[in-house]
Amino acid sequence: MISFKKVSLHCSLALFSLVVSAGMLSTTWAQSGAGKTDTSGVRAATQIEWLGQAGFRITTPGGKLIVVDPWIKGGPKTPQKYKNDFAALGKIDLLLVSHGHGDHLGDAPDLAKLNKTKLYGPADMVTPLITIGALPADLGHRFNKSGTVKPLEGVKVTAVRADHSSLIVWPDAQGKPVSHAGGEPIGFIIELENGFKIWHMGDTGLFTDMAFIAQYYKPDLVMIPIGGNFTMGPEEAAFAIKTWIKPKMVLPMHYNSNPLTPGTLAEFQAAMKGSDIKIVPMTEGQTLNF
Repeated sequence: MISFKKVSLHCSLALFSLVVSAGMLSTTWAQSGAGKTDTSGVRAATQIEWLGQAGFRITTPGGKLIVVDPWIKGGPKTPQKYKNDFAALGKIDLLLVSHGHGDHLGDAPDLAKLNKTKLYGPADMVTPLITIGALPADLGHRFNKSGTVKPLEGVKVTAVRADHSSLIVWPDAQGKPVSHAGGEPIGFIIELENGFKIWHMGDTGLFTDMAFIAQYYKPDLVMIPIGGNFTMGPEEAAFAIKTWIKPKMVLPMHYNSNPLTPGTLAEFQAAMKGSDIKIVPMTEGQTLNF
């Protein structure tokens, strides 16, 4: 006959073992993610590192590496380890460039060649990059507003409107900078393997179709420029977020790297006062988990 006390003891020991094991797993995860902040309170599926200005390094739930607007060598706030060695970024699976200005196109052609990875960007920006010899033809993919591509398994990217300008300045054979038409700028709706959607707005001013883009694509996280002068400033960005876009989370970008973009995080936070939309502040080189 089995004693009730023995059964109770065995159950208690089993429960204790389970709790300890769970704690060890939790500790292991916390150590593996040391220095990284989890915005959800649970193990994250997506990692985002801010490279400065509008540049981001995104690791998807499936382990793919996406780099957006990589202004690495010239970026004053880019982490030094990446300036010293592009390979420190890791094997890039997808490059996205929103337009031709130097703080967005940046080092993308060199990264495409180093990683043998296609650069996806506005059609009339990619074409001149190829014709002037900055980018091999097989490493450029041209697409345009409302165009959707599936460059990686489980990852979908749609080009959307951005209200800005675009110009490519590239050295000729003698090293002299020459200006080339850069097509029209775009933003990106990046949908990852688990359905998480990021709207990287690129450089943009206000336009009312922000409301349509938000309604149609339903982004979870919006990366919005707040620096002013070339783009929206803090007050305009806050208006767009509160009035038209209304996302779950907003990540301010395109500030703190250029004296001509004086908008600050504090000004944006003040302009967002009274809203329950979560602001996700970052510092250059910081990684957040989503």
